[in-house]
Amino acid sequence: MTSSSKNTHLHEKAERVKELLGSRVLVLVGLMGAGKSTIGKKIAMMLGLAFKDGDNEIEGASRMSVTELFESYGEEEFRDLERRVILRLLEAGPMVLATGGGAYMNAETRQSIADHGISLWLDAELDVLMERVSRRQNRPLLKNADPRGVMSRLIDERYPVYAQADLRFMSREDRKDVIAAEVIDLLLEHLEAEKN
Repeated sequence: MTSSSKNTHLHEKAERVKELLGSRVLVLVGLMGAGKSTIGKKIAMMLGLAFKDGDNEIEGASRMSVTELFESYGEEEFRDLERRVILRLLEAGPMVLATGGGAYMNAETRQSIADHGISLWLDAELDVLMERVSRRQNRPLLKNADPRGVMSRLIDERYPVYAQADLRFMSREDRKDVIAAEVIDLLLEHLEAEKN
């Protein structure tokens, strides 16, 4: 298959995914460093949909950074704001939405996602996550003496809940367009099966 025909085929798949999604939101869940924003932007571009980052939307609504919100109000207040912002985005339909790592842990948020979207867990191994998060210093949950230990604990706590997502995709080090194309294939398979 030539590069041009591959691109045409991918475009056709993406169009079909967009059609089958309808007004629903593709919601990416997973730990920090799983690639939700990076891959999400690429998927949104391929599908011709808007991309929203839950954390950016929260920062816009509150006029504070996630770190400042955590420090000023604590995690519980932050999660409540996060839940309300995500519900508003879900109701604004079709788009690709990257959620913060803890968003899917809230039962009400999970139910809203199930009602208005398709959830996709970007799974990743600890080493991949640590390599990625070490590049950025804006992770409130990792500002301590043992970030790897914190990440390991988060994996133990959150992966069983993330496993409730509609779909699971193993994130890895590869080109964004390769990963996004594989996600499009996975989505197409799921949405076609759901239709039948």
